[in-house]
Amino acid sequence: MSHFLTSPVGKKFIMSITGIFLMLFLIVHLTVNSLLMVGPDAFNSAAHFMTTNSFIMVLEPLLALGFIIHIIYSAYLTMQNQRLRPVHYKKVDRWGSSTWPSRNMFILGGLVLIFLVIHLSNFFWKVKFGDLDTVMVQGTQMHDLYGLVSALFINWWWYDLIYILGALFLALHLSHGFWAAFQSLGWDNDLWRVRLKRIAYVFAVIMGVGFSSIPVYFLITSG
Repeated sequence: MSHFLTSPVGKKFIMSITGIFLMLFLIVHLTVNSLLMVGPDAFNSAAHFMTTNSFIMVLEPLLALGFIIHIIYSAYLTMQNQRLRPVHYKKVDRWGSSTWPSRNMFILGGLVLIFLVIHLSNFFWKVKFGDLDTVMVQGTQMHDLYGLVSALFINWWWYDLIYILGALFLALHLSHGFWAAFQSLGWDNDLWRVRLKRIAYVFAVIMGVGFSSIPVYFLITSG
């Protein structure tokens, strides 16, 4: 097993599994965040469930571990590929056989990581260690996370811009990462490759438009 995990196939397998795990998290995260556009009670109730549910609390460190493993392995594979190809060959036109995101996954991943650090410092850190206001929702006292998030989007236009750019970088990363993850797990015949690429583009657009629509909503409604 240890030999498999350190082999090129094993590393791609780990990248695929952690990538799929993180994509499932993105679906849940977007679902909850979309409730910001429904109203304070809806979002606060969902956020309260996510921060107090025992299963979610156990899953949280696993999620963090998944991010770390995904980042470490992507950096390792990138450096390994560069060492195997030290000579800069003559550039050729590869637009017909590959896309820009597929050739720049490491750069896109780095940009998403920068956005993630900014996002965590403005939200996750304050939720865990900040002194937040509380509200009553259907008889339950909970943190006013809607107030925290909406204030960021309403009062800081540059944060809206960063969030929208982060959604764009994420969408570009997913447009290749989605189908590549399943391809590495064996879904690599011609039929499934075409299907997965189409699904990947749809998934990427949903994630990109979905996340970026949240700051746009607050910019419009608060203007």
